[in-house]
Amino acid sequence: MRPVRRVPTSRDLLRVTRSMETLKLLQDYFPTAVFTGKCLVFVSEAWRVELTEHKDSDFSRDGKEPSIIRLRIFKKTIDGNLIPGHYEDFQLAQLGELAEQIEKYVQLAIGTNLKEF
Repeated sequence: MRPVRRVPTSRDLLRVTRSMETLKLLQDYFPTAVFTGKCLVFVSEAWRVELTEHKDSDFSRDGKEPSIIRLRIFKKTIDGNLIPGHYEDFQLAQLGELAEQIEKYVQLAIGTNLKEF
């Protein structure tokens, strides 16, 4: 007998949508990114760049502050292992400005534009 799978409710779908909404919007700015369901990933022969979204867990706030987008950069070794390098948290309300600042940070950190990955 196959186990019965639970059908996602609208509440489940809304929770997932809200938790990743900024990443999904950033995917439009960075067409070379891959959305894994957990993060946006950019991969090249020498680098891996990850963007993850974090909501503020302080429930005393009104919830209108933008999500925190954590950027992590990894350098690939000759063996293919990943060495953690730079990381930074961004919290900008305007999506265009957020994408611009993320791209600028990556370009200054590794010398490559995310759109050229």
